[in-house]
Amino acid sequence: MFVIRQVATEDVTTLLKLARMVHFINLPPDRDIIASKVVRSRKSFGRAATDPRERNFMFVLEDLDTGNVIGTSAIIACVSWPGHPHVYLDVTRREFWSDDLQQGATQVMLTLGEDVSGPSEMGGLILAPGYRGHAEKLGGFLSMVRFHYMGLHKRQFNKRVIAEMMGAITPESHNLFWDYLGRRFINLSYKEADLFCQHSKEFMTALFPREPFYASLLPAEARNLIGRESDETRPARRMLERQGFEYKGHIDPFDGGPYLEVARDKIPLVAATRKCSLTGELTGTGKSVGIVSHESDVGFRAVRTTFTHRGDGVRIPAAAMDAIHAIKGSKLGVTPFPDRSEKTAGSKAKAKTGSKTGSKTGSKTGSKTGSKTGSKSKSASKSKTGSKSGSGSKSTR
Repeated sequence: MFVIRQVATEDVTTLLKLARMVHFINLPPDRDIIASKVVRSRKSFGRAATDPRERNFMFVLEDLDTGNVIGTSAIIACVSWPGHPHVYLDVTRREFWSDDLQQGATQVMLTLGEDVSGPSEMGGLILAPGYRGHAEKLGGFLSMVRFHYMGLHKRQFNKRVIAEMMGAITPESHNLFWDYLGRRFINLSYKEADLFCQHSKEFMTALFPREPFYASLLPAEARNLIGRESDETRPARRMLERQGFEYKGHIDPFDGGPYLEVARDKIPLVAATRKCSLTGELTGTGKSVGIVSHESDVGFRAVRTTFTHRGDGVRIPAAAMDAIHAIKGSKLGVTPFPDRSEKTAGSKAKAKTGSKTGSKTGSKTGSKTGSKTGSKSKSASKSKTGSKSGSGSKSTR
């Protein structure tokens, strides 16, 4: 059985090993930095960190059969404030049109931006390679426990939540986006700049150009990384998108990976989380599956389990009770997982209906639309850009 619990001091060595497996900006392979994060996390879970800027909740996944810690994830309650901005590149498109040539072009523009509003961030999700693809869906468990905890303690987090999707990093800790862009202005390697960000981001705002610049000036291999996550990060992105996260045109200035964001209260798992009382042991088959947690003197502990729920009471199997150190009468947190079977059936029905509709309407509308609009496309582009701007351009998201 597997349990997710709050991080402990003795986990530092294991976390260092995990950090060396996968590159993450908010969990670098540095013992001192990891140790300081563990201290902050312990204070956060213990409610000793009253300042949101000091709250950093780290979870670890433990295999109870072996006692090994095999994964971690985290929530940063506040990633920015005045004097300590969240730095990003804003990706926009600018249209140009030539009357003489009767042709236009769209250029991708990158502009340095700062956010000091203090959004919360989901980060630091790492699962040991040997446990990836496990039947218990451990990566999803590590990801979703953060929303479970956020649902139980909403007031500790910002109403806006972001997540950084890592860009493509080579085994030697190189990133072509940084090599061709960031390093032209900041004389640090990607690894050096990434690590220094743990202490301060002032160098980014001081040395990076404020003016928009054209992505077309970058080599193709660097342009291709704009807004793209690494292959290893793609499953995590899909999980977040199912929770309402969206790409809003902001990318990481280091590796070009996308930032996703969502309103906290619109996250389905956050909204579905409830506090219940443990009414007893579940001896049969549970009607629901989800995350059940218990917070006690030994800290936060959560399991993925079956359960039955009636009113404010919940029953879970004896093994789950033991794993989270709960007894009858304990106050538990409960997050039911959505019924994927119903959603799958619904999406198949929609797809079937959509294909029928498409076959009836597609051939009728596609050719008509093309014949009516094709000859007008040049003049339409001209009217959108040339007449409204002295420079013959317009900036759009």
